[in-house]
Amino acid sequence: MKCMVVPVTPFQQNCSILSCEETGKLAIFDPGGDLELIKQQLTELGGEPEVIFITHGHLDHCAQARELAEDLSVKLIGPHQGDDYWIEQLPQQSPMLGIPAVEAWEPDQWLNDGDVVEFGAQKLEVIHCPGHTPGHVVFYHRGEKLAIVGDVLFMGSIGRTDFPGGDHDALIRSIKNKLFPLGGDVTFIPGHGPTSTFGQEMRTNPFVGSQYT
Repeated sequence: MKCMVVPVTPFQQNCSILSCEETGKLAIFDPGGDLELIKQQLTELGGEPEVIFITHGHLDHCAQARELAEDLSVKLIGPHQGDDYWIEQLPQQSPMLGIPAVEAWEPDQWLNDGDVVEFGAQKLEVIHCPGHTPGHVVFYHRGEKLAIVGDVLFMGSIGRTDFPGGDHDALIRSIKNKLFPLGGDVTFIPGHGPTSTFGQEMRTNPFVGSQYT
C-alpha cells in the first residue's frame, strides 16, 4: 500500500491518500480544500479514486469533501454522527476562516466504533476517539500498522479541546486507552505536521507520554 500526504487549506491540514497496490483503488482522507491540488496529486499517484473518509467535522478537514465526492463520483463516509453539529456549521464558518463558501452536507454513511470500512482490497478499522470533537474517528490499517488520526494526536502534542464539544479528559482517554494499546510500532499520520509513531509519543509526548500523570 502506498501513501501520499497533501497539505491543504490555509491551516496546512494533511489530506492523506492511500493506494491499494493490488487493485489500483484510492482512498482520500480529509480533503478539506485545495481540490485542484488534491486532484493533481491523484493523477500523479495513479489509480482510481473509490471513497472519501472523514475523521471529524472541522472545516479544514471536511469543508469541500462533498464537492470532491460529487466530482469524483465516490462515496463520502464518516465521521461519527456526534460531529453533525460541526458539519451543519460549515456555511457560517468557512468565509470567516478563509475557506471558500460551502454548504452543509451529510455523509453517505456515519461511522461507529468498531466499524470496518474498505477500499480496494484493504480494510480499515474505525476507532471512535472523542475529545477534540465528539464524533472524531481514527482509521487503522492493522496489516500496515498505520493510523490516520486526524487531530487527536500530533508529534509532541495533542488536539485542542477548547472548541464547542471538546473534552480534554475524553481526549486523553482516547489516546491512552484506544490508540496506544495498538502498539508502539504503529505509525500515525496526524491532521497537521509530521508523522510519528505511538511508541515515540508514549516516550516523549509531554501531554500523554510516560511522564504524564
